[in-house]
Amino acid sequence: MDFTPTEEQSAVRELAGRIFADLSTPERLLAAGTGTDSELWKALCGAGLVAAVEEVGLLGLVLALEEQGRTTAQVPFAASCAYGILALTAHGSAEQRERLLPALREGSAVVTGAFPASAGRVRATAEGELTGAVPLVPWLRDATHVLLPDVDGALWLVPAAEAETEPVETTAPWSAGRLTLDATPAERVGGAGAYEDVLATARTAFAGLQAGVCAGSLARAVRHTTTREQFGRPLSTNQAVLLRAADAYMDTEAIRVTSYEAAWRRDEGLRYGTHALTAAWWAAEAGTRVVHAGQHLHGGLGADLEHPVHRHFLWGRQLDAYLGCGGELLSELGELIVAERLAEGPPGRPTGESAPARAGSGVGAAMDEGVGA
Repeated sequence: MDFTPTEEQSAVRELAGRIFADLSTPERLLAAGTGTDSELWKALCGAGLVAAVEEVGLLGLVLALEEQGRTTAQVPFAASCAYGILALTAHGSAEQRERLLPALREGSAVVTGAFPASAGRVRATAEGELTGAVPLVPWLRDATHVLLPDVDGALWLVPAAEAETEPVETTAPWSAGRLTLDATPAERVGGAGAYEDVLATARTAFAGLQAGVCAGSLARAVRHTTTREQFGRPLSTNQAVLLRAADAYMDTEAIRVTSYEAAWRRDEGLRYGTHALTAAWWAAEAGTRVVHAGQHLHGGLGADLEHPVHRHFLWGRQLDAYLGCGGELLSELGELIVAERLAEGPPGRPTGESAPARAGSGVGAAMDEGVGA
């Protein structure tokens, strides 16, 4: 495995870092309140960063999302790229790509995803009309389209204007909303396996975003503890502070490397479902530890709701909730590993031939129904 970014991927990361550092300042974030920074979104799209995802792949997107996470910039970058650009590039028809991708590249259209909260909630008719409700969809208030699966795992793209939406406030200011569908017309996207692939892509992308959130929180904590003095010496000279920061650094690196591996494998056309779940688990479990540590290492300042480190705390907790609790992710990961082993068959049996008594039953059947649940 070689996670070394290509020249194009490195250029995307550097450009994203400059734009986020220049435009996503604490002052602008306070002014934005709970809404999206529309000027920042225009700058990102105008610089070609959204369109570039088609060329630099999921790993390039993860690198750019790390830079977004460092500043907790309020734009639907992860959602529109994972559920829009990459999903349509991989699974959209030629007509869908020609019709939808140009507006997504320039940012005049935004796709979000009702993943995995819509699993088991939405039903589709043979005519392509959807009925059901999803209580929380991130960035729904910015979206022109919503990508979601029905109870059978088929993917559908819904024009947001055709559905009923209601604002919902979340831990982090993600412009979220509740989506209600009542015989709402939709178009099918992709075929078998599309839902699992898009879900794994999104998990990897949001894990990369969490890596940046954690890196930004830790960087602020390091600056604070090395400049703040207590009893005539910096806080960073205390062993307990050093150990807490070291643990947070190791957790952040674990999130980063697992999201890199999952993204790299997808771009290389390798199986990556278990790797995406691993990255999601680290992002949820370790991410929470890191943002808590960042806030605690600021002492009393960490309790200030307007302090920049508090935004990292809110984003870290929101990403934890969005990716799913650790126990659920581990359960799903175990089921997927077993299902893959069953599909491969026992040693000595030809690849793809499983034991007759176990084929297509138990865990395999559960995975067909429960991926992302």
